[in-house]
Amino acid sequence: MLTPMEKLTPLTPLAAETKGRAKETASPEGESIFGAIFRSAIDDVKETDAEAREAQYLLATGQLDNPAMAMIAGTKNAMAVDFLIQLRNKAQDAYSELTRMNF
Repeated sequence: MLTPMEKLTPLTPLAAETKGRAKETASPEGESIFGAIFRSAIDDVKETDAEAREAQYLLATGQLDNPAMAMIAGTKNAMAVDFLIQLRNKAQDAYSELTRMNF
């Protein structure tokens, strides 16, 4: 079924936690903190998408007791996607700024 919403954590401990999780999933050993955060954001999008799809299915088949849970799952998914898009845009901005620098 659906999981309850979790408490938000600061980015720094999240990066250390996802770095450990990233090593478990056979990622490169020298992964940066930014890479771990980015991978975590992608994983969150995948998880929330699966949760939203499950909630929609349960709602459509009449198995979901609380219809608001489907809306909450959809909103969590939209927020995770928005966060990933903002993270990507910031990375692109940083890269374009680095390419414009004169050394």
